[in-house]
Amino acid sequence: MTAQENTLSAAEIARYQRHIVLKEIGGAGQQKLKAARVLIIGLGGLGHPVAQYLAAAGVGTLGLVDDDTVDISNLHRQILFTENQIGMAKTKAVADALAGVNPHIETALHEMRADERNIDALVAAYDMIVDGSDNFATRFIVNDACFRAQKPLIAGAVGRFDGQVMTFKPWLTDADGVPLPCYRSLVPCPPVDEENCATTGIVGALTGIIGALQAIEVIKEITATGETLAGYMLIYDGLAGAARRVKLNWDPTNPNNGKPAQSRSQ
Repeated sequence: MTAQENTLSAAEIARYQRHIVLKEIGGAGQQKLKAARVLIIGLGGLGHPVAQYLAAAGVGTLGLVDDDTVDISNLHRQILFTENQIGMAKTKAVADALAGVNPHIETALHEMRADERNIDALVAAYDMIVDGSDNFATRFIVNDACFRAQKPLIAGAVGRFDGQVMTFKPWLTDADGVPLPCYRSLVPCPPVDEENCATTGIVGALTGIIGALQAIEVIKEITATGETLAGYMLIYDGLAGAARRVKLNWDPTNPNNGKPAQSRSQ
C-alpha cells in the first residue's frame, strides 16, 4: 500500500477521531493501522473479539484462517455469529460480520487449517500474526513460522475462567543481550493429555476479555506505542478479578533461538 493509499479519507477521519486525538496514536498511527496486514489464525472465542476490534480500529487488511463451520455450541462466546449462520464456513460468516463493522477494511479468507504445508506462505503475506487457536500442535507450527519469518506473534490462551496473552519477538534480545523467549520457551513440548473447552467448559465472556487484550497488543505493536509485552505474559484470573504481568524466561534448549547442543555442553 502506497503512502497516498494510506491517506485517511474524510469518512475515515470522522470514524477514527477518538483514536486520532490520542497522542499515542494520532493521524500517523491511524495511517499505520490502515496500512497494516494482520493474520488471525483461528476464528473461535479469541479470534472473534480480535477480528471485531481490529476491524473497528481500522486495520487495513485482516486475514482470516479457519477450516470449521458455525455450530450452535459456538454462539455463547463467538459473538459475531448468529443462529441463521449455523453450518456456514466461519471465514465467510466472520467476513460478512466485519463488513458491517467497517466498510473501509479488507478481509482475506483462508478456509483451511494452518499446518506445516501452508503456514510459511500464510505468515509471509502479513505483517503480524495473531494466534487464537485452541490446540498445542497449531501453536507450535505458528510459533516456529513466525520465528523463521521474524514476524511478531500475539498469542492468547484461555482456560475455564482464566487466560493469558503473550507477544513473541524471539529474534530480538533484551537489555542484557539475552534472546527474548518464544512459545517453545514457555511450553517445551505438548502435554500428553490436552484439554479443550469442549471437555472442560469455559465462561463465554472470558474469551472477549483475552481477545480484546490481544487486539490492544496488536494496536500497540503496529503504532509503536506503549511498552511491548514481548518477554512477558499477561495473566488474567476471572474468578479473582485480578491481572498480573510476569516475566518469561528464555530457554536455551529451545530449538528456535536456543544455543546449539554443542555450546550447551561446554
